[in-house]
Amino acid sequence: MKLFVSEGNPHCVKVLAALEVTGVRCEVKLVTHEDKVVPFLNRPVLPVLLLSNGQNLFSPNAICQYLFEVSGKQASDSSSQFLEWEATELQPVLMQALHMVALQGKTSDAGLLLKEPLSWLEQCLSKRSSQFLIADIVEVADVVLWAALYPVLADPGFGVDVGELQLVRGWFKRVGLLPACETASQKVLQGKGLESLKTFLQKQPAPHTQQKDIRSSTDVVETEDQDPVMTEEEIEAAAEAWSKGLPACPDTTQRQHPILPQEGKRNVLVTSALPYVNNVPHLGNIIGCVLSADVFARYGRLRGWNLLYVCGTDEYGTATENKAREEGLTPQEICDKYHAVHSAIYKWFQIDFDYFGRTTTDRQTEISQNIFWRLHEHGFLLEDTVEQLRCENCQRFLADRFVEGVCPHCKFPEARGDQCDKCGRLINAVELKEPQCKVCGQTPVIRTSKHLFLDLPKLEGDLEQWLERSLSLGDWTPNAMHITRSWIRDGLKPRCITRDLRWGTPVPHPDYSNKVFYVWFDAPIGYLSITANYTSEWEKWWKNPQQVELYNFMAKDNVPFHSVVFPCSLLGAQDNYTLVNHLIATEYLNYEDTKFSKSRGVGVFGDMAKDTGIASDVWRFYLLYVRPESQDSAFSWADMAIKNNSELLNNLGNFINRAGMFVSRFFEGCVPEIALQDEDKRLIAQVCWELQHYIQLLDKVRIRDALKCILNISRHGNQYIQVNEPWKKIKGGDNDRQRAGTVTGVSVNVACLLSAMLEPYMPTVSETIRTQLRAPVHTAAMLHAHPRFLCTLTAGHRIGTVSPLFQKLESEQIEALRKRFGGQQPEEETLAGEVTSNVVKPAAPRATAANGSVSAADPQRAAQLVAAVEEQGGKVRALKAQKAEKSIITAEVAKLLELKKELALAEGKNSEPSAQKGQKK
Repeated sequence: MKLFVSEGNPHCVKVLAALEVTGVRCEVKLVTHEDKVVPFLNRPVLPVLLLSNGQNLFSPNAICQYLFEVSGKQASDSSSQFLEWEATELQPVLMQALHMVALQGKTSDAGLLLKEPLSWLEQCLSKRSSQFLIADIVEVADVVLWAALYPVLADPGFGVDVGELQLVRGWFKRVGLLPACETASQKVLQGKGLESLKTFLQKQPAPHTQQKDIRSSTDVVETEDQDPVMTEEEIEAAAEAWSKGLPACPDTTQRQHPILPQEGKRNVLVTSALPYVNNVPHLGNIIGCVLSADVFARYGRLRGWNLLYVCGTDEYGTATENKAREEGLTPQEICDKYHAVHSAIYKWFQIDFDYFGRTTTDRQTEISQNIFWRLHEHGFLLEDTVEQLRCENCQRFLADRFVEGVCPHCKFPEARGDQCDKCGRLINAVELKEPQCKVCGQTPVIRTSKHLFLDLPKLEGDLEQWLERSLSLGDWTPNAMHITRSWIRDGLKPRCITRDLRWGTPVPHPDYSNKVFYVWFDAPIGYLSITANYTSEWEKWWKNPQQVELYNFMAKDNVPFHSVVFPCSLLGAQDNYTLVNHLIATEYLNYEDTKFSKSRGVGVFGDMAKDTGIASDVWRFYLLYVRPESQDSAFSWADMAIKNNSELLNNLGNFINRAGMFVSRFFEGCVPEIALQDEDKRLIAQVCWELQHYIQLLDKVRIRDALKCILNISRHGNQYIQVNEPWKKIKGGDNDRQRAGTVTGVSVNVACLLSAMLEPYMPTVSETIRTQLRAPVHTAAMLHAHPRFLCTLTAGHRIGTVSPLFQKLESEQIEALRKRFGGQQPEEETLAGEVTSNVVKPAAPRATAANGSVSAADPQRAAQLVAAVEEQGGKVRALKAQKAEKSIITAEVAKLLELKKELALAEGKNSEPSAQKGQKK
């Protein structure tokens, strides 16, 4: 065998280290970067391992794996997974960071770029007790990852803050002490560090920084400061198109009701899960359903789609009866009261429904009963008896929420009849220990009751055929696909669609006249009945699958009802119903380090947001910025202040204000003549690229990621202004003044584009920018059928009065709001260290022995706390990197220290801080 390597190539460090570690006999030949070793490849590639049979291996990781296998060290599954992560996730980011530092000198930017993958590696190490990644001996993954990270972690000038990466730092040092690793790094890099990489990096294709598949954002790395790679032809084409200006285009903002499907148009029907009427929605409810749908609906209208957005309150069911009993009102009075509350909240958040209705209507009864009868006629309903709890004192069967008792799993004394709030397990009410009727307090008895079931197994074939088409042609979020497939995989079972309640849509069958429909059969039909209350021609939307695209927005817990139960109801009705094409489900938004709780005063609820003094557009921006698209996220006051002050005030607001003020101060309020130079064309091309990316992302409903494109554009704009310094050039000669005019003219046009792109996210801010710039009414046409960045404000256009768009959120204001919405934690929950929404609340210290050690370890809680420590550590690192207020950082650090103490207790260790460095978190 012969191994070909070159100096200054970081990939060669891997293979030389692997060769030394394994002791495999192999000739090593040093060649240049230009040497073409593999004859059938179009360009030189190194390292290369020439095997004895004449075949070539030229993937560094494959070479390392082969050397380990030859030496009798088979890679474990865990090791193979690390190699896959290194190749697909770490390497693209790493090469981008090396390019930034070695060739551009952007050390701080590169450090931020690597923060996420290094944090992930730190988290992996925190879950292991071994010396190395997999075990107490070095495996191939250790060698590969160590060599990959060597240029980054071995050079203190790279900009990576390893202060919080104690476990990564310790692991890196242990692997680096191996003689094989020292020898390999010295041979390839010759002790010159990053300087030795320049020649190699210059000969590599420039990293295309934002080319990740926009449909998979699980591990997206934010790279706002990196420029996309564009050819001169692309730059010239963008500049030429821009110079032609904005063509005449019909105004896309005017709507005439009723909106109905049109031939030749893209007809889009948008629904968001109907919020339950019995309570005030919190921030998590708002972002999970109505706000996300609103952004997409506004975007669709800007694109010229024929779009209808309907929603309304879900008003039937047990929870409404419970709420009515608690407040001493009738169920209808409760619905009227809270429907008004919901309407006012969504209006303040600027949710632009075409129609916001409700389910307690005659249309709901009529359509639900019609679907029921069609299911009955086609043989898709079953009859069966079920055991239920009945209160003899109240003379009624008790629905899930009308009974509570001791949880059969965790012994929590206040478990509900459907679920335990303590352990989260689903419960059948008859399983409760010591059950009590919540109305009268008496002990119920078990009785049987006859009910109707939807025969899901009989509909499974039709469902799978439809799902195959919808999943392949539509845009379903990964969690929606996973949840749906898991229901199908586990086998469908008949589902009860009737309940022994009084408040609901009556079952029209004479044998079940004393029952109502179960809310999850009835509620999704609310989309149809709400549309029917909007227009008598509702069937043009709901019985027109050939012309209509249906988008459903919801939180992940609603998925199976919208992807299995409701479609089965419509399929079984056999009435040509429109079924969902695109199912968009979010994960959960938590509140700080706990969950929202109205009763405990924890978290911000919709009716409280406007009382904070923070504008609704800022609330919209932050909720969309942290939208839980691929995993649970958390609302954080500290982070909200940082994002407002850095992204809105210092980035977006700063750029738009500067662009407008330059026109006002230097050119008497009129856009100056524009004579494009190469630098201006490059900015225009960059903005075009971000605009196209924004369109691609929103077309795929990647709402959070598309918002980053807006911020990227304003960041490019700020850099453009800063480099060209129009405030200085305006004082110079004719050429300098002309240059100042061009920079100002291009900048104010970028600001005009941003007003259009911002409309789905921050409608009031968007309108304010257009008013200040006196932008043409058809400005939004830049996002119409064929979106391009075009010159909208031509020379001579007079703008209006320019003023700041955003205000700073002060640390004192934020701290006061944090305390105001922090609530009080119940003592029993605090003592138990309750886990809610994957976030662990600190528990009270356990009793310790005389020597200070904990009397007994709790491995399960320790595992939970490891994740909590990692999450809090990430929050602290982010605050430090963004130079947040000292008081905010101090508060978050205190939380981190408390969690670390709790972890020590759970691991059976002394909770006092250790003097030894490098302690595992």
